[in-house]
Amino acid sequence: MVSPRRPITQRPTQDELAAFLEREFPQTPCRIVSLSEGGATLRHEVGMAELRPGGTVSGPTMMALADVALYVAIMAEVGLLPMIVTTQLSFNFLRKPAGDRALIGVCRLLKVGRTLAVGEATVYSEGLEEPVAHAVGSYAIPSVR
Repeated sequence: MVSPRRPITQRPTQDELAAFLEREFPQTPCRIVSLSEGGATLRHEVGMAELRPGGTVSGPTMMALADVALYVAIMAEVGLLPMIVTTQLSFNFLRKPAGDRALIGVCRLLKVGRTLAVGEATVYSEGLEEPVAHAVGSYAIPSVR
């Protein structure tokens, strides 16, 4: 269980987080599938714009999904703080993703402190068991005044 060390009055709901993404990041194709305690699952539809030569999904597409999934999971724990920023993202490409399937990003927060959160995200081609990528990221959490 991940419990934030900062007081928040109420955690945002999945609908509130989805509305936040739509309002603040209308360009992202990532959609929230589910939230869990200390985690989130997001979906990224794959189209021609996300493919690279060889019919595989581009690395930046997978990295964006992992980053947004971690961002959403952190906000689900600490509240809607738009200025949570990525301070480090380490990414491992494990196998070729299917170019004809959506990507699913499953993330889990490892630690949420007052000013820093750390989590991991695993990326899958939808419907397949083997992960295609794995990320570990750190995020700075702004102080609330």
